[in-house]
Amino acid sequence: MATPYSGNAPPLAQPAQDTGPIIRRIGLSDLHDALRRGWEDFKEVPSHAIILCVIYPVLGLVLARAVLGYSVLPLLFPLAAGFALLGPFAALGLYELSRRRELGQEPSAWDALDVFRSPSFGAMLGVGTLLFALFVVWIATAQAIYVAAFGYEAAAEIPDFARRVLTSPQGWWLIVVGCGVGFLFALVALCISVVSFPLMLDRHASAAEAMVTSLRVVAANPVAMAAWGLIVAALLVVGSIPLFLGLAVVVPLLGHATWHLYREVIAPDPFQRPTPPRPPREKRPAADFPANLFPWRRKDGA
Repeated sequence: MATPYSGNAPPLAQPAQDTGPIIRRIGLSDLHDALRRGWEDFKEVPSHAIILCVIYPVLGLVLARAVLGYSVLPLLFPLAAGFALLGPFAALGLYELSRRRELGQEPSAWDALDVFRSPSFGAMLGVGTLLFALFVVWIATAQAIYVAAFGYEAAAEIPDFARRVLTSPQGWWLIVVGCGVGFLFALVALCISVVSFPLMLDRHASAAEAMVTSLRVVAANPVAMAAWGLIVAALLVVGSIPLFLGLAVVVPLLGHATWHLYREVIAPDPFQRPTPPRPPREKRPAADFPANLFPWRRKDGA
């Protein structure tokens, strides 16, 4: 199978008994190429990507309002940083759009929903649940760190919170410890999900196989994966600054780029059979609504 992704070096030698995907060594130039291809995908289907990811800025605004309204201001930054933990699962539809463009098709917004019909969607849901659990533990940990630094007294408003964090020894301790612990959570998420979801979508791998492959990718390319993690973190910070609205562009870009990163680092399977095209959706007249929501109740001639 021909592929435009060659990497900077030949694939790593695989043991004879290893039937897992072949891992390539990649460099920083391959990360740039993945981002470039991801940007091309985003430009080709920008409306679809924004529709799929509009939940991010909306959720960000809701979280900001909740923080300001319910005196949980210290959790605003951890909640924003937590997007990096959930992003790989939330970008499933974007991987499907990039996959279809790679096959020479013209993807539509409906095509992104085909991930729900994937044979490996159960495995994707399992890894996504694991990432969500990691997100919940991170929020609880961030809250515990804040309480250890300042106690249970909540900041009155943003200026008071900023002064407390930036001008006191407790605040400096909070920044150092919080960022250090957050880095560990992000590292775990990166190691188990950097190529997990594209692999499950493309080759219908199991959840365990996908996570093990992601760990192998990180072990084989520590410098490149560290750089990728920094790129993801930096772009998410930039996208979060203007009231989270930038995430409507950043998240689709990273989602598409992750698919191309997967293609860069995982050698194609020469024995993989092409997935047969799914049958087209039946077009039903609007007059049948809402009966067309219950196809099992429809009868011939009805």
